[in-house]
Amino acid sequence: MENNVNLLALDFSQNLMTGDLPGWIFKAGLNQVSLSEKKLAANVNNPISTSPGTSLQKIQVLDLSHNSFSGEITSDIGVLSSLQLLNLSRNSLVGPIPRAVGELKALNVLDLSQNQLNGSIPVEIGGAYSLKDLRLNANFLEGKIPTSIENCTLLTTLIISRNNLSGPIPAEVGKLSNLENVDLSFNNLAGTLPKQLANLIHLSSFNISHNNLQGELPAGAFFNTISPTSVSGNPLLCGAAANKSCPAVLPKPIVLNPNSSSDSISGELPPNVGHKRIILSISALIAIGAAAVIVVGVIAITVLNLRVRSSTSRSAAALTLSAGDDFSHSPTTDANSGKLVMFSGEPDFSTGAHALLNKDCELGRGGFGAVYRTVLRDGRSVAIKKLTVSSLVKSQDEFEREVKKLGKIRHPNLVALDGYYWTPSLQLLIYEFVSGGSLYKHLHEGAGGNYLSWNDRFSIILGTAKSLAHLHQSNIIHYNIKSSNVLIDGSGEPKVGDFGLARLLPMLDRYVLSSKIQSALGYMAPEFACRTVKITEKCDVYGFGVLVLEVVTGKRPVEYMEDDVVVLCDMVRGALEEGRVEECVDGRLQGKFPAEEAIPVMKLGLICTSQVPSNRPDMAEGPNWGGQLNAVPLHKTKH
Repeated sequence: MENNVNLLALDFSQNLMTGDLPGWIFKAGLNQVSLSEKKLAANVNNPISTSPGTSLQKIQVLDLSHNSFSGEITSDIGVLSSLQLLNLSRNSLVGPIPRAVGELKALNVLDLSQNQLNGSIPVEIGGAYSLKDLRLNANFLEGKIPTSIENCTLLTTLIISRNNLSGPIPAEVGKLSNLENVDLSFNNLAGTLPKQLANLIHLSSFNISHNNLQGELPAGAFFNTISPTSVSGNPLLCGAAANKSCPAVLPKPIVLNPNSSSDSISGELPPNVGHKRIILSISALIAIGAAAVIVVGVIAITVLNLRVRSSTSRSAAALTLSAGDDFSHSPTTDANSGKLVMFSGEPDFSTGAHALLNKDCELGRGGFGAVYRTVLRDGRSVAIKKLTVSSLVKSQDEFEREVKKLGKIRHPNLVALDGYYWTPSLQLLIYEFVSGGSLYKHLHEGAGGNYLSWNDRFSIILGTAKSLAHLHQSNIIHYNIKSSNVLIDGSGEPKVGDFGLARLLPMLDRYVLSSKIQSALGYMAPEFACRTVKITEKCDVYGFGVLVLEVVTGKRPVEYMEDDVVVLCDMVRGALEEGRVEECVDGRLQGKFPAEEAIPVMKLGLICTSQVPSNRPDMAEGPNWGGQLNAVPLHKTKH
């Protein structure tokens, strides 16, 4: 065998050969040596040895795994200058990892796992800058993870679990942007997790369980959906995955009482909102004062209701009287008839205010008012929202300024605001009429086999995302994303309505706003429960994420069972961690959906519903979301 000078590969794997490793292997100038799983005798010391005349520098692949080699790995390993793969795993090797591994500049794979190696990971490991796969698990290594590992910029796999390593996870690990699989479990690592780990956008697994790590998990797309088993065994670690709240982590999404009326208006604010609490020492005075306030409040509300009803009736009658007249493009400004403004076209109604008061023409009700359908004289149908927040609406000037701003917003996936009507006691918003009904009805009230296909659902998600991105580019926050506010037109395209209505309130107080949109069960971002967190476009992103999960699963954001409450986000997140996320897809699709698209879309929904606003993507990042989710294929849609 030694005379076969042209031999390039040698494979003695999966045999029962015994005895010593023959020295001629290192003399033949081989490019590949594979003796894996051949159970050589346990008395072979130092399997890699040199002797005069050897040609070790030519060997590129050396696999001696699954044997019974013992002894130490000596520094002679450094002469394997062409070595690309070195696998000595599953032997009985002892002693430290030689510093000479840093001389293996061509080495791609180093597997020394499941031996009895001790000492520390040598700093010189950074010299092997071509490393892509490093496995040192199941040994007796100790000390810190060397910071020099940042030089191994090609590293995709780092498995050093089940050792006695201590100290922190170095921030330099966060610079290894190609990392995909990391396992640091079952060590004695301590300290907080470096924020730089959030830069590892290619991560598919990251296991730090059973260490002494503490603090909050880093922010990032992967860490938002990390499995709890990957972080367990760290008592001082906190975050959603660790099932332990951090001081900076916000509470669970708000789940409101489903039995409360969606139309109720509460003018009461928590006692610590806007006013300092006055604490009296005599409880009797407090009781007397509270009773007095209640009595005065009841009387005031009764009087206001009577006045509002009276003035509403007068305004409705005035509008009815003027409905038969021909309106010009200029707004009507008579104090008795109110002010009617149409942004385009003739502001002529054929049925007038009578239709607004007719229950048969009512399309639905929401937190901001009831919606009716009526017809213009040109035969065009419009939807008119009669606002029921008269006591909270801004002054006429502010109201008109905000409405005109909303009227300028135009997008194929937004319901157009065509005009408005104003009196001090009656405000109407005039929208284009969308004939296909709401997304809520299509998802939850569809009859028989009439359901949305996967392409329909994907188109709705995409169109809704585009509409929100357009709103945010116009500095408009929707505030009230939910499936009943997404309408479907005759061609199946989504149109988002009710955008920006919260701007009509005199102040954007989150408690008042919460009472107005309490019908949005499960959609409300957790910021509404924390007064110190600013309400931003990320609230819409949260609602969009819930909507995405609702569209894919066909389930409501919050479902009430006999003795349990199921929050959709939590259900999908749990299914993802258990590897059964496909089971969450709407059963009515009956397998008629591409899993390679549905699963990333659900992951997108989970990312958008992160508890921390800064962890949610911007709507304008739509083209880049695919990178976070290993790309969502769009080839099956028309977009």
